[in-house]
Amino acid sequence: MNDIEQRIKTNGVKNGLILGVVITALSIASYYLITTTASPFIFVGAPVIFSVFIPIFLVIFLAFKARKDIGGYWTFKQATTGIFIMFLVAFIFNYIGKEIIFDKVIEPDNAVKVQAAAINAKISILKERHSSQALIDQNIAELKKDFSQTSPSIGNAMTGIVISIIFVFILALLFGALFKKDPSAIVGT
Repeated sequence: MNDIEQRIKTNGVKNGLILGVVITALSIASYYLITTTASPFIFVGAPVIFSVFIPIFLVIFLAFKARKDIGGYWTFKQATTGIFIMFLVAFIFNYIGKEIIFDKVIEPDNAVKVQAAAINAKISILKERHSSQALIDQNIAELKKDFSQTSPSIGNAMTGIVISIIFVFILALLFGALFKKDPSAIVGT
């Protein structure tokens, strides 16, 4: 049993690295796509597709692969452990790769570019609806106000990380419940 537990943890780390690389790459691709394209549909759709749909499909694939790699069966605890490790490694990789290296070193002015893209997308939508210039100006002012928040303190950043880890654990519980396949339930029927 100890060998299976070790394989679950090892697979969790490997799959977490795969998931982290893919999520980070998709996040960066989404950023460049929304900041270089004037389409409001891409501004809204790209982040949803790149940060929700594709990662969910990858998580499902990796969870089935992890279960298969240990013999096709795992209990709720084993599934939750493997998936939590995968999610945690992916979160850490994405946080370091995107939030620290990309956002602070490679594209330190990304917030300004995202704000400009959001304003351009909003203007396009309002012009398509033949809105008045006063309404357009009001919406732009509201968007600028929303973006003018100061950068978070270290305490706020740490709180955000802790909340994210709790959220990752809750997701691991949900995915663990979905992907468990207990051998005793199959044998007993």
